[in-house]
Amino acid sequence: MEESLSVILLQRIAILSVIAYIFSHTRAFRYLFKEETTLREQFILMLFFSALSVGGTYMGVPVEGALVNVRDTGVVVGGLLCGPLVGGVAGIIGGLHRIFIGGFTAVECGISTILAGFLAGYIHYRMRPRTPEVVTGMVTSTTVVLFSMGLIWFLAKPDIVAQSLVIQALLPMVLANGLGIAAFMIIIYNAREHQTKIAAIQTHKALHIANATLPYFRQGLNRLSAEKVATTVRYITGAAAVAITNQHTVLAHVGLGADHHPAGGPIVTSVTKECIQSGQIMTARNGREIGCSNAECPLHSAVLAPLLCREKIVGAFKLYYSRDDAMNQLDIEFAQGLGQIFSTQLELASLQQMSEMATKAELKALQAQVNPHFLFNALNTIVSLCRTDSEQARTLLIELSDFFRRTLKSSREFVSLQEELELVDSYLVLEKARFGPRLKVEKEIDATMLGIQVPAFILQPLVENAVKHGLLARESGGMVGLNITQRAGHMEICVYDDGLGIEEKVMEKILLLGYGKGTGVGLTNVNERLKVLYGPSYALKMESVPGEGTRIYLRIPIHAHEREEYHA
Repeated sequence: MEESLSVILLQRIAILSVIAYIFSHTRAFRYLFKEETTLREQFILMLFFSALSVGGTYMGVPVEGALVNVRDTGVVVGGLLCGPLVGGVAGIIGGLHRIFIGGFTAVECGISTILAGFLAGYIHYRMRPRTPEVVTGMVTSTTVVLFSMGLIWFLAKPDIVAQSLVIQALLPMVLANGLGIAAFMIIIYNAREHQTKIAAIQTHKALHIANATLPYFRQGLNRLSAEKVATTVRYITGAAAVAITNQHTVLAHVGLGADHHPAGGPIVTSVTKECIQSGQIMTARNGREIGCSNAECPLHSAVLAPLLCREKIVGAFKLYYSRDDAMNQLDIEFAQGLGQIFSTQLELASLQQMSEMATKAELKALQAQVNPHFLFNALNTIVSLCRTDSEQARTLLIELSDFFRRTLKSSREFVSLQEELELVDSYLVLEKARFGPRLKVEKEIDATMLGIQVPAFILQPLVENAVKHGLLARESGGMVGLNITQRAGHMEICVYDDGLGIEEKVMEKILLLGYGKGTGVGLTNVNERLKVLYGPSYALKMESVPGEGTRIYLRIPIHAHEREEYHA
């Protein structure tokens, strides 16, 4: 009988082992290894191990009017893995359930189960970090079974039946519960090690990606940096596709689906729009949830993380897979971690750019104030006029004096539009004196806007760029124009010329940090200052046709407190 009882109990343990294996693949499994668990997570673990204990009772084998079972397996495992609270509650529920079923050993078995939960929890608290889990589990199980059998031997009535039960059940229960707990712990231990290894690999990948992409995001979030980052991430992760967007446009899409998700095109997937709108990590388990309008799209699942800079959502980072429901929880956490890393990199790049721009703005102002070439050319022009037209020479000296006075007199970040236009006029007067009829000027300005505050040195670099690079390189010169109007709460400005224009390959890079030189730095500086002051949507817009000219558009929001009265 003892041999057949051992076989039956081992069969019950095999069932519990299958349950342990299934449990190791559930979300609740991850709660076992968190440093701190919430009350909800602890409640889920209590329910699981209590159910395991109750199930062990129902799987018991009737012997001498009692149940020989593996009830204590769930209680001991719960206490060893989760501590006194989970083990104690599972023991109380399993023990009270055993007492409720009844039988001449009900009270003794119930008490031993309750004590088993608290004993295992105490061992978890005091000894688990220094003791192998499997050995600890088997020793604890043996102790609990011996204690239970001792209670039955000395307290259960009638004595002869109780002692006969102990003789038959002692060895099978020690063996079955010990092996059951060992199997349960080994399965969970292996699953935890697997999770740990995967997490370590993901962490290594994330650190590798962070190190590899930092130089790119120093340039800010643009098509060039996004393409390099997406290519790097796909190479390291092996994802089917990697994409990065800003708020409205696909900046880069590398991998499957690139033919109908082109860089520079609008965002077409509904899940991306939802991610950017909500600012939350999103998952798409199938192609329908991705929401691509192309029925042949090879992308079948995705995880998306929002990109933030200065607490504003500026875009989205996306990992795509070629199979339905291909990502697991670790993949989701990995994508979320990358999104946070990229957001931090963008934040650092923005802070660095702001710091650099503050320095560059000072330097550029000084260069504009005492530009050796500009000053040299202006003085040469005045000297040549001293003998032929002394009155004009005098006028130009006054203009030159005014020009430098305006650039030197204030370090304010904002000035009125009128003040900015006076600086532009002084510059143009001096350039017209030098180049004569080759330089023509055209202006159309809404006079009601003259008191509006604008960033200092925001127009003069644009006009200077148009004159020097658009017109003066042509023998015939040309015309530079300035149009300023008011529309929808914004000052809309257009600086244009009919000069050489800009080649398409140069236009793609002309506003990137570090690309320009000479007055090109001023153009980039204006663009970056506008984005820092008002946001990415206020960047410069440029149109150019080689041989026909260039137009530069900018917008400045009008705020009531920025308006000043101006009297001509």
